[in-house]
Amino acid sequence: MNSNELVKMIAKACDDKRADDIVVLDMTEVSLIADYFLICEGSNERQVQAIARELKDKAEENGISVSRIEGFEQARWILVDLHDVVCHIFHKDERNYYNLERLWGDAPTVAIEGV
Repeated sequence: MNSNELVKMIAKACDDKRADDIVVLDMTEVSLIADYFLICEGSNERQVQAIARELKDKAEENGISVSRIEGFEQARWILVDLHDVVCHIFHKDERNYYNLERLWGDAPTVAIEGV
C-alpha cells in the first residue's frame, strides 16, 4: 500500500469514529519525517482513544505495522506513526493550542479525495 492509499485508509478510519476537522498536510517537500500528516480531533478522551484504536486495527488488518503510538494514556494528543503517514489525534482543547497546521504552514493542505 502506497502512502496515498494509506492516508485515505487512515482518513476513513478517523471518519468512522466521528473524528472532527480532518486535515491532511502534504509533507513531501517540507520534511523527511513522512509523506503526509493527518490531523484530526475528538471531543473527549474516550473518543480520541477510540480513533487511535481504530487506526491501529485498520492498519493491522491491511498488513501495515504501526511503528509507534505515543500519548494514548493521557489521550490529549495521540501520535500514531505509520511510517509514511503520521496521524495526530488531538483532544479538541489541545488542537488549537499546538496548531500544527500553522507550525507546518509551508506544507500544503490537500483534500483527501485529491490524494
